Amino acid sequence: MKLHELKPAEGTTKPKKRLGRGTATGQGKTAGRGQKGQKSRSGGNVRIGFEGGQMPLYRRLPKIGFTNVFRKEYAIVNLSDLERFDNGTIVNPEVLKEAGLVKAMLAGVKILGNGELTKNLTVQAHKFSKTAAEKIAAAGGKVEVI
Repeated sequence: MKLHELKPAEGTTKPKKRLGRGTATGQGKTAGRGQKGQKSRSGGNVRIGFEGGQMPLYRRLPKIGFTNVFRKEYAIVNLSDLERFDNGTIVNPEVLKEAGLVKAMLAGVKILGNGELTKNLTVQAHKFSKTAAEKIAAAGGKVEVI
């Protein structure tokens, strides 16, 4: 099969509606636009959300929410991801970045307690969840907050 032999599946396409081709077609004269008014003119239409001058809905409704400009976003790493390192390894943000577990540092690295850890690692990160710190200690590792 070649590109020029490709055709849409049977029954998926309809022929284009040919407007303004005489009264016998059922789409002659005004060609389905009705009579007079802005939408019957060529190039005549209103922008999205315009309500004829009435205060539009998006301006009538109250604004909601709040964006905290001081919010800190952390790069997240789960305990199950740390299982790839060998016993006794010092795992810090640079090592995580080299391993491809962290793409961007953002405001720092946070270790979450999702999954199990069987190796004793020294983990250095900016933040730890409570369960992550407990599981690292239970596996014989150390938690160091940078």
